[in-house]
Amino acid sequence: MTLIEGKEIGVTADKGEDAEIASFIKPFHDHIEADMAVVLATAPVTLDKSGQWQTPIGNLFADVTLQKCDSVFLKRENKHIDFCMLNAGGVRSIIAAGNVTMKTAYEIMPFENACIVAEMKSGQIAEMLNYIIAEKKPHPLSGISFTIGKDGTAKNIVIAGQPFDENRTYYCVTNDYLYLGGDNMVFFAKGAKSYPLDYKLRNVLIDYFKQATTITAPTNPRITVEK
Repeated sequence: MTLIEGKEIGVTADKGEDAEIASFIKPFHDHIEADMAVVLATAPVTLDKSGQWQTPIGNLFADVTLQKCDSVFLKRENKHIDFCMLNAGGVRSIIAAGNVTMKTAYEIMPFENACIVAEMKSGQIAEMLNYIIAEKKPHPLSGISFTIGKDGTAKNIVIAGQPFDENRTYYCVTNDYLYLGGDNMVFFAKGAKSYPLDYKLRNVLIDYFKQATTITAPTNPRITVEK
């Protein structure tokens, strides 16, 4: 048996900076910082993560994902995406009032998650709605709305502007992490087919910022609660 010994070397501020390494990476660091500071759009007001069932930033993120991915899906499959569902925890920052930069997109979506379209039958959608209600988190939604009844069930379900049809197959865009069961969203992968779009969520935001110029929050409600 070979004995291997080692010791922990803490990477802390008191170790100081290696001047040679700092000098080597400086051009790369400066180039990245310059790219991150490029102004893509402006936001008149802050889009934050406030709200019980939906948030300004979440609504925007879901709307943009649905819009941008639908054009890709239509070209590839000659079909439209019906709705979008993302996860509240995946929205990592806000859009502060003022300049919206490349860095803003990286702060909101620091992960390498890519978009994927899942075929969903009525049973999967019912499971998804029950999950949302039980979670009590503002998971970003677009293209779908419903009311939480007094009995705690989903009512008045509308998808792609039409009443929910239990006999239809729907197409939902989400991200690959959730499709694979992340955050216990196991309902996506129960469908017969999926369509990877090779389109990162971060790039969805960047493309939108470049095109939109002025960023405003959607105001249409996704979830209402029966009184």
